[in-house]
Amino acid sequence: MSIIKKLSNLLSKKSSSHVLGLCFRQNSVAYCSIPSSSSGNSDSSNSDSSNSGNSDNNSDEISCQQVEANPADYSTSLTKLHQEHKLKGQCHLVLSAQQAQIVQVDKPNIPEEEINGALKWQVKDLVSFSPDNMVLDYFDGPTLSGGTEKINVVCASLSELRGIVTQLNQNDIQVKSIITEDFAFSRLLPVQEDACLLVCQQPNEEILLLIVKNGRLFFQRRLRGFAQISKQSEEQLAMTVIDALSLEIQRSTDYFERQLKQAPIKSIKVILPLETEAFIARKLAENTHVVVDMLALPEQFKSQRSFAASIGATLGATVSETQSAAHSNAGELR
Repeated sequence: MSIIKKLSNLLSKKSSSHVLGLCFRQNSVAYCSIPSSSSGNSDSSNSDSSNSGNSDNNSDEISCQQVEANPADYSTSLTKLHQEHKLKGQCHLVLSAQQAQIVQVDKPNIPEEEINGALKWQVKDLVSFSPDNMVLDYFDGPTLSGGTEKINVVCASLSELRGIVTQLNQNDIQVKSIITEDFAFSRLLPVQEDACLLVCQQPNEEILLLIVKNGRLFFQRRLRGFAQISKQSEEQLAMTVIDALSLEIQRSTDYFERQLKQAPIKSIKVILPLETEAFIARKLAENTHVVVDMLALPEQFKSQRSFAASIGATLGATVSETQSAAHSNAGELR
């Protein structure tokens, strides 16, 4: 049993029917609260309520909100969320880039049940968390052209997560999973055989490039220098940003196809919390040889694109049986 589940079982109170995606960002904490009757339901009757800004989570309406946060003290923001929005339910946490680190290492040649314990010492010089204060999990990496089997290790601070889980459970919020934003975004894509590259971003954060195939995250890369593109005009974007982003996409697809020996990417999806999102997608399509579209969210979330990571976290609890199996425990911290 994972440390997170142990903490949740020890401290949890009466369960709520709401599913809650709670996302830590660099300067804010965002959430999407979904009543169980709406989970996984794409009925358009819910689309109006999703944009209502209603903070009463005793209702049957979908609610997406955010509060400002100091990344050195998320506790204050969580208290504010509880006081102002009365959050409750079964919660799926999304860690910020500052809270979690992902490193790739050779897979240890030891029994599966011993890998987690061994990885703490294998990655201790690669991450900023000490082995005594580290919670981690791993997901399979690609097999490189030389046949070396890699794994991606996701690490976070045990003391920080213990404090967050304790605080949430004391406020009638039961933590069910903890993932990174890479996995939260990847869950927005349907499980399909052809590889898809996702260009995604949270408000005022850096852009992520993800490559997902058969529900499996093959590649993730955080681009630097794109956090403030929401402030740039279409003319400014066309002058430098689009070309720079196109180049990074090309480098990523080349690595996927040549180094990982994978079939060419068939589509690119874009989800950026920008007024210029459609313009960027259109310009990227002009610079690539594959179809580029804006990623369509489920109908009830179509007006909540800036909360995409929070929404993706909730899909871990509501996806179909096939998709759930494909994402089983992927990237969850244990």
